[in-house]
Amino acid sequence: MCGIVAIHAFRSDAPRIDEQELVAVRDCMTSRGPDSCGVWMSPDRRTAMAHRRLAIIDPTPRAAQPMTSRDGRLTIVFNGEIYNHHELRRDLGPLRTTSDTEVLLALYAREGEAMLRKLRGMFAICIWDSAKRELFLARDAYGIKPLYYAINDGVVRVASQVRALLASGVSRGVDLAGIAGFLLRGSVPEPFTIHDGIRAVPSGSSLVIDEGGAGQPRLFFSVARTWSEAMRAEPLSEREACEQIRESVRDHMVSDVEVGAFLSSGKDSTSITAIAQELTPHPLRTVTLAFDEYRGTRHDEAPLAQKVAAKYGFRHETRMLTRDEFLRELPRMRAAMDQPTTDAFNSYFVSRAAAAHGLKVVLSGTGGDELFGGYTTFRKIPRFVRSMAVPSRVPLLPRAFRELHCKLIRSNPKFSPKSGSAFEYGGTYAGAYLIKRGLFLPWELPSIIGDDAAEEGLRRLGMVEQFEDALADDPDNGWARVAILESVFLLRDQLLRDIDWAAMAHSLEVRVPLVDIFLLQEIAPTVLRMRGDRKRLLVGAPSHPLPAEVLERRKSGFTLPVKKWLTTERKRFGMRDWALELLRDEFLPLANEAQLTRTIERSMVDVAALSPAP
Repeated sequence: MCGIVAIHAFRSDAPRIDEQELVAVRDCMTSRGPDSCGVWMSPDRRTAMAHRRLAIIDPTPRAAQPMTSRDGRLTIVFNGEIYNHHELRRDLGPLRTTSDTEVLLALYAREGEAMLRKLRGMFAICIWDSAKRELFLARDAYGIKPLYYAINDGVVRVASQVRALLASGVSRGVDLAGIAGFLLRGSVPEPFTIHDGIRAVPSGSSLVIDEGGAGQPRLFFSVARTWSEAMRAEPLSEREACEQIRESVRDHMVSDVEVGAFLSSGKDSTSITAIAQELTPHPLRTVTLAFDEYRGTRHDEAPLAQKVAAKYGFRHETRMLTRDEFLRELPRMRAAMDQPTTDAFNSYFVSRAAAAHGLKVVLSGTGGDELFGGYTTFRKIPRFVRSMAVPSRVPLLPRAFRELHCKLIRSNPKFSPKSGSAFEYGGTYAGAYLIKRGLFLPWELPSIIGDDAAEEGLRRLGMVEQFEDALADDPDNGWARVAILESVFLLRDQLLRDIDWAAMAHSLEVRVPLVDIFLLQEIAPTVLRMRGDRKRLLVGAPSHPLPAEVLERRKSGFTLPVKKWLTTERKRFGMRDWALELLRDEFLPLANEAQLTRTIERSMVDVAALSPAP
């Protein structure tokens, strides 16, 4: 796990690379790789790479990056882990290291872009080919690892973080599509960022920069298409599917340092940690967060997690987080946040707890709800679409209902603003998903950022169109459609991205065995044909049954009591308030929108005023 940087002057009249700039960008990401760092510069100073290392596989200096092939043709910087690197290296001949990085170099020399479909892991890859004079970028299928680039005046700059690129002088101009996406979703949808000069390499894609500049991204794996194709594929037996889950956990345990785990009292993390313990000769170290505010309620994860730990023999730590500690840490969390998001509190503070207990790598149950249908959206969205199919097509009714609803909101704030768009969007899966997962809805944006900004941002973003494109290979199954939308948007654009920056802020690598393309390809046909609780596959994967309390526990999700901590006498705190406050920090210095200023003054919680003295 690392932070990577590359700068390439692809146009002949572009200036040669300044090593000080390269180092400055690299060292903005020190927490991503505190173990070591490196720099490589081509002889003509037109291509350069830098790296911050969190040493996990072959942690010796021989595996340091940037790494150059024996013949000097290829140079790589790489962020992530390739879990099947032992298998891949078998027919590559003798290598100098036991690292997965060198396996990537050798595979790319032999197969080029075709290697990507063989990689089981999470990765952001940047390879310079001096013979072809091209820079090759690639990102894993789910987008677990981030990779951003900016092009200006014949120079491309690449880094693991948006804020690192800003340190190189990349334009800080606002991207209204990114802002609109954040308001609609609570996170910035890829490939957009909040800055108009910076883009994400799309997940599951590769990108080549040559003398003509950046080509179009090339998709090598589609999560959405895999779900669609699963409707026509032959399913495994449930026993065989359970073994595939075990195999994914086994592969995700590959490491030359200790691997621990996040442990809640839910089915996902409990199943993953139980399997991991069966595969580990020593007691697995696990971490749980606890809060006084949840004591004695169903939201308190600690007692059941402790019971699970005792059953399986984990070396367990429970970390109590108080309101004062949360408020003191909140400014550091916001400083580490690479792009605005409304859903990172849990990832940040549990990662902080794991790092404080000396862990460098942990497993997480993230992805279980998207894979096995754990969210209520899997039931509610298909029902919602069916119920709205007819009224949504009645001329003039959707708009009239929304306008009436807006009047009701002004007189009674208990009504949800989103309910007014039920007829307008609810008749399709794309529209219904926007309502169910939306933070604000499109018609609300003009009152927040102004008419012109909202119009341009929404037009360029095309949020509903993005949802429709993901469903282009229609699986003709409501459950599968929701699985595609949750996997491609919630999981990719928010949960995985938040885990990455939040964990890396504490120099912690988080691995997600349930977010794995090999696993998805194998078990999706089985999952789609199941009836009832599909998580019986997951809870049936450990050799020893999970405690009955875990199996019977009502789903609550892993949350912090943030609303209670940030609610004041003046105003209750909600995710909309948090989004507006973040937007103030990210947007106002760039655009100076007076309308947003007024909106924030009316509705935001002044978090800074709540912070206790250090």
